[in-house]
Amino acid sequence: MKRPLPNRRVIVLTHPLLPWPRRLLRWLLQVVLGFYLACVLGLFYLKWFPPLTTTVQMQRRIEAFSLAEPYTKRYRFVPLDELSPHIVHAAVASEDARFFDHGGIDWRELGVIFDKAQRSGHVSRGGSTITQQLVKNLFLTTHRSFVRKALEFALTPLAELILTKDRILELYLNVIEWGPGVYGAEAVAQFYYNTSAKHLTRDQAARLVACLPAPLERRPQEMDERAADVNERMRDMGW
Repeated sequence: MKRPLPNRRVIVLTHPLLPWPRRLLRWLLQVVLGFYLACVLGLFYLKWFPPLTTTVQMQRRIEAFSLAEPYTKRYRFVPLDELSPHIVHAAVASEDARFFDHGGIDWRELGVIFDKAQRSGHVSRGGSTITQQLVKNLFLTTHRSFVRKALEFALTPLAELILTKDRILELYLNVIEWGPGVYGAEAVAQFYYNTSAKHLTRDQAARLVACLPAPLERRPQEMDERAADVNERMRDMGW
């Protein structure tokens, strides 16, 4: 006669740290979704109202504080119709010639840059559109990373969906960093030329826009060659 088998306890070994990756992933997902929702609400606000500040402006203030450097913020929002058409045309011609034709991301331009990078072995220039630059200035920072670029790509179509092209251009020209503590066309016109953005000349506008790729390093009075290039691009576009 066979003896009954004794009851066997099944012991499941679990690692005490196993739940933490899931919790971390869940927390990161909640942070990203929360950030995305905040940006959506921010874009709806910006559809009608000017921004009180931007993340790049906050970044610069924090950097100055951490380095114990003096910091003066110059910023004044003005409507698009109070900006000189020269500064509008110069910005579009130089920074994003297909601004009115693409949906926020210029895939054609990115293709050209990618092809050139493959042939030369390095990326010679960026392909950020005006909308992408606006999103970066409003909600992100100037620090380069894959995370920032991914967020920028995710938010850019949303900005195009919520805002009109004219409003995007208006916001961009008012919040873009144009020098140490200088933000927007009105502030930079006063800072360098002691005039309003409405009365900027063609040459002044070209020189200011020529500074945009590196506004903390460049000065308009040193931009003879680059300003001539901006003027040529404006002429090519019929301005």
